[in-house]
Amino acid sequence: MAYRILLVDDEPMVLEALKRTLHKEPYEILCATSGNEALAILDAQSVDAVIADEMMPGMLGSELLAAVCRRYPDTMRIILTGYAGLESALRAINEGQIYRYLTKPCNELELKITIRQAIQHRELAVMSRRLLKKAKHQNTILQQLESNHPGITVLQRDSTGTIVIDDGDDIDLDGLIQQMRVESEKS
Repeated sequence: MAYRILLVDDEPMVLEALKRTLHKEPYEILCATSGNEALAILDAQSVDAVIADEMMPGMLGSELLAAVCRRYPDTMRIILTGYAGLESALRAINEGQIYRYLTKPCNELELKITIRQAIQHRELAVMSRRLLKKAKHQNTILQQLESNHPGITVLQRDSTGTIVIDDGDDIDLDGLIQQMRVESEKS
């Protein structure tokens, strides 16, 4: 799977250098020369990571990444700047919730590793949210079963740890199995 990376810098030569650095990586590279152009690209297609220069006319990189954070929170955000000042770093971190802050000239290996780590971080976060949603859904099913059949989710074990099943006559096993099938098919 090719990941989509958006490079944003007002200097075309910098964009070309970054593209050369990443040309062997498994990425589809998109480029923008302004914050507004970058937002238009993001509106049109999903992007895994945005790497933006801080000092651009019209919109600072930290302002762009803050907008990306609000509108596309799953997109990883990296700032790349030749003006490494405390104020711009704090703005990027606080407003854009950036993943990393890199300075120009950037070591090619550091850039490649940073992008790989950012994408891995993104995938883990997306997977975690998906698993949490599934666990909540399964918990809801268990609560419904417990409500309809009190004690069904409680396991009884004997002294050896074997699960003890009560063969009580008051349980409608056929109805219970049917309900479990219906709930299982929903998820």
